[in-house]
Amino acid sequence: MVWTNALLQGLLTGGLYALLASGLSLVFGVMRIVNLAHGDFSILAAFLVLTVAGQSNLWLGTIAILPVMALLGYSLQRSLLNKSISMGVLSPLLITFAFSIIIQNVLLKVFSSDTRSIQTDSLGSSSIKITDSIYIGLLPLLTFAIGVLLTLAIHFYLMRTRGGRAMRATSDDPTAAELVGINNRHIYGLATGIGLFAAGIAGILFGMRTQFSPSLGPIALIFAFEAVIIGGLGSLWGTLLGGIVLGVAQSIGAQINPAYGVLTGHIVFILILLIRPQGLLPKQRGK
Repeated sequence: MVWTNALLQGLLTGGLYALLASGLSLVFGVMRIVNLAHGDFSILAAFLVLTVAGQSNLWLGTIAILPVMALLGYSLQRSLLNKSISMGVLSPLLITFAFSIIIQNVLLKVFSSDTRSIQTDSLGSSSIKITDSIYIGLLPLLTFAIGVLLTLAIHFYLMRTRGGRAMRATSDDPTAAELVGINNRHIYGLATGIGLFAAGIAGILFGMRTQFSPSLGPIALIFAFEAVIIGGLGSLWGTLLGGIVLGVAQSIGAQINPAYGVLTGHIVFILILLIRPQGLLPKQRGK
């Protein structure tokens, strides 16, 4: 029962990692760039909801902040990142690294280095009884469900909508996409907007489940990046699987010894990178 519970809790934690990594995976799949500020944007969303929720309530604050995150992503891509893409691989990395430093320092100046958490009343403490020794928290279960639903929603958008097909075409061959009238700059903006929307959801749910601080963004980025690499670069379903693998590995490691949790996840990440560098479910061209 102890190991079953560890596997179950790892599965639910993996849903959070997959949710955090889905936006990072989409942006890389479309533009082949890694947003080094992805984790910081998720923490920014948590702080924004914490601020807005103090003036209204949690759910209204969440509904208000998520469109802001999407608009922020679109605006930053159109105004700064699009110009840097044509300047080589290094330029987008440097710009997103600068975003990371700016966000951390602004949050530190405004909110100090104290840890915070988003209060969820009874949701954070409620659980479902499976057996006498196994309980599933409602909030982790909700997080996992949202991770799966968001993956389904992005997959549907990419496969079944005109904008999604344009995004896939731009990902496969930007030059050919432009020749048939696709506005690549707009498509890149949409991808980043969706990416930060997903990062915002992940950051808010993360803030509901545990404490966070302005300096936590890079740690969130590491977990998201590992989930993306384990699953396969640019693969949404691979990212979901990668998050689950990472969460289960950390949970099993923590069951062996509480100090081994995060370390076990890193070891599994390295082993998969050595054995199957393309990831467990790599993205296929045109899909």
